[in-house]
Amino acid sequence: MSSEIKVPVLPESVADATIATWHKQPGDYCERDENLVDIETDKVVLEVVAPDDGVLEEIIKNEGDTVIAEELIAKFKAGAAKGEGGAKSSAAKTEESKQSSTTAESSDDSNEVASPAVRRLINEHGLNAAAIKATGKGGRITKEDVEKHIKGASDSKATAPAPVAAGAREEKRVPMTRLRKRIAERLVDAQHTAAILTTFNDVNMKPVMDIRNKYKEQFQKTHDVKLGFMSFFVKATVEALKRYPAVNASIDGDDIVYHGFYDVGIAVSSPRGLVVPVIRDADQLSMAEIEKTIMDFGQKAQNNQLTVDDLTGGTFTVSNGGTFGSLMSTPIINPPQSGILGMHRTEQRPVVENGEIVIRPMMYLAFSYDHRIIDGRESVGFLKTIKDYIEDPARILLEL
Repeated sequence: MSSEIKVPVLPESVADATIATWHKQPGDYCERDENLVDIETDKVVLEVVAPDDGVLEEIIKNEGDTVIAEELIAKFKAGAAKGEGGAKSSAAKTEESKQSSTTAESSDDSNEVASPAVRRLINEHGLNAAAIKATGKGGRITKEDVEKHIKGASDSKATAPAPVAAGAREEKRVPMTRLRKRIAERLVDAQHTAAILTTFNDVNMKPVMDIRNKYKEQFQKTHDVKLGFMSFFVKATVEALKRYPAVNASIDGDDIVYHGFYDVGIAVSSPRGLVVPVIRDADQLSMAEIEKTIMDFGQKAQNNQLTVDDLTGGTFTVSNGGTFGSLMSTPIINPPQSGILGMHRTEQRPVVENGEIVIRPMMYLAFSYDHRIIDGRESVGFLKTIKDYIEDPARILLEL
């Protein structure tokens, strides 16, 4: 019995989407709940799964096509066994044969055995498609193949790309992904609508590092999660937000909205770009719960499994550029929020303590804020409060 495969209901404020990757081709057998296709919006990637055991009969919307909610994209034959469902169309056979014959071609030709979404990922990372080990049907390069290649997990034994002739001036034009376009729009909007100013401070990380080194093994054994720096900063940030409510507020027209809750966004890097999942009610969570939530967000981001609920809302954001080696930056506010804390790398630097020069692990902190509702006194005090909590972590536990 044939059934229709349609685009799921799209998230609020999302008008359309793009067919990113078909994981099955016409004639392929599918098990119930097996992922058929990824549909990309400007917020999340939606997975459309098989409604039952059966065979994918026909693909109506191809990769790269724009679709709307509940639009027909494929036909599915439920109950069909392996090998049933009819032969593939001549076009599909031709395409598969074409893909198989070009597996070992050069970088440009190898693009033919990868979907538009996979080619986009390859181009974004500047990879040579011929060097990627393909495991997909008919020699196709899958998204997982690219991710393994990026992480160095696959054995890349293909020949290196031909050297560029001396003096050659190459250019490559790559369309923006939906998420990248949305990020660009929001960043430009933030610059145009908010009066962004940044204040800086530095913090001695030795007290936090001493606690972490002393208890990290016991912490992981007890809570089944590693003790990182982020939970300390999230806790310190929440306490600072309680002292300076304007930093936790947002502007809505001519009104200032003061939020009585603390939903802290954590900037996370993903294969699709920067995303900011939100830790709900961070003030009510323990250190272990915060670390588990952040770890879960990181895994979801790498697997493109973050939901709209994960990314919606947030009253303040924390971004840790130090994981990439950043020494200092001026982070941009995530609208409609009024502030963002930027963490950076920790490095040994000479500082003066009690009239003596000593070496301490220091980190620069940057706090960007909307000067329309946050004054200089509040911004400096907010950042100083975070510094005080990090340099004396016992105050976090004692709520002092």
